[in-house]
Amino acid sequence: MSFLLRHIARYAVQKLTSDPQAREQAAKAARVVVGKAKQITRGEDKARAAGRAVRRVLNKLQGDR
Repeated sequence: MSFLLRHIARYAVQKLTSDPQAREQAAKAARVVVGKAKQITRGEDKARAAGRAVRRVLNKLQGDR
């Protein structure tokens, strides 16, 4: 399993390094992830905050919101 994940990660990194637009989008996504992680760690109920963050991401991916 780790073999497959390693190849997927390598492919993603190669795509990011070769395409300036993809690099820019990855940087924006990383900033969002860091912001969400900071928000989760600041909250009292970390498990609930993490669950809500995951639900927001899933809703966004599905196009509901």
